[in-house]
Amino acid sequence: MSQAAPARDLCTDCGISRTSEPGRCGRACQFIKPDYPGLEARVHGRSREAGREDELHFGPYRRMLKARLAAPLEGAQWTGITTRLAERLLETGAVDAVLAMAPHPDDPWRPMPVLVTKAGDMKRCRGMRMGYAPLLSLLEPARDRGYRRLAVVGIPCQVYALRALEAEWGFERLYVIGTPCSDNTTTERFHEFLALVSPEPESITYLEFRADYHVEIRHRDGRKREVPFLMLPLSKLPADFFPLTCRTCVDYTNALADITVGYMGGEGEQWLIVRNERGEELVKLLGDELVTSTPGSRGNRRGPVKGFLRNVARAAGGLPLRAMPDWARPLVAWLMPRIGPRGLEFARARVEMKAIESVLHLRREAPRRMKSLIPVHVWKLAQDYGLTASSGERESKTRS
Repeated sequence: MSQAAPARDLCTDCGISRTSEPGRCGRACQFIKPDYPGLEARVHGRSREAGREDELHFGPYRRMLKARLAAPLEGAQWTGITTRLAERLLETGAVDAVLAMAPHPDDPWRPMPVLVTKAGDMKRCRGMRMGYAPLLSLLEPARDRGYRRLAVVGIPCQVYALRALEAEWGFERLYVIGTPCSDNTTTERFHEFLALVSPEPESITYLEFRADYHVEIRHRDGRKREVPFLMLPLSKLPADFFPLTCRTCVDYTNALADITVGYMGGEGEQWLIVRNERGEELVKLLGDELVTSTPGSRGNRRGPVKGFLRNVARAAGGLPLRAMPDWARPLVAWLMPRIGPRGLEFARARVEMKAIESVLHLRREAPRRMKSLIPVHVWKLAQDYGLTASSGERESKTRS
């Protein structure tokens, strides 16, 4: 594995550029010339169907669940479903190793890719971290150690590259557990954010953006705070806090995973998108440990999404403008969890916001890349809000 990634435009350092063949990036990167319909068909047996409920937003799926572990794992970000899935794969011998992220020994917020071979060691991978980490750089070491059955826990840009090159690695069996992602940043920049939300940033041990429009913050001494989204000091962050890659990611829901484990549609619990037979196999591994119900959906997303569109369109670049006066923020923060979109409607709103954000930021900062980077399904979501492709922004034919 190379020690440093070659400098590349629009790169999240998924790890492929650090392998023995960095040229693979040309056919693996979702920020070069992605083929979502083709990979969806290869992985799931079909691409997303616009006429099937929610597939335009969330990608191909068999079923969606609201879920939690009956006995939550200590130290988990939610109840620990992702960690427990990986543990069960190791406990049952279904895989030789799990490729996941653990905290760096020098900084608990910095992600570090690891190969886990013992179920008991998965506990070190619990929780959320912010920053880029070359997860896929460990694929070659895994293969060289003789691991032929592998599970990978990854975010969308990592999973896209993994799927694009899956046939080349020669693994006998591969399980992909995906988590949603759209807004990542460097670990250093994340520390800047922590310093804005607390006078004691070094004491923060847990931070989670929840579907009830609040950020939950926990401190080392046991203190817990819940900060409404609208009260966050986002206007104080630099314009490039979120890089262009994350502002233009079109795969928030990790559509190429076997199962997506997130929170957006969970109404306070976790949200599972079971996408294929291997995803069903993963759910069965948990058995009675998993408590499930049908995801709910309340509110109307149109107003919040239109407001988001106006803010992004007015912004000179970077983060959306926040024009709301300070006196109104507490009132709106109180209203949003009560009347705003919730459950699946919240998830739909977030995906539509990402579609809008991708079109507007690419149009402003990298217009020549629009033709290759924005898939058909994203244009379909954006056009409901008046964003349509102009000449040269959309491919004339859909790649298969």
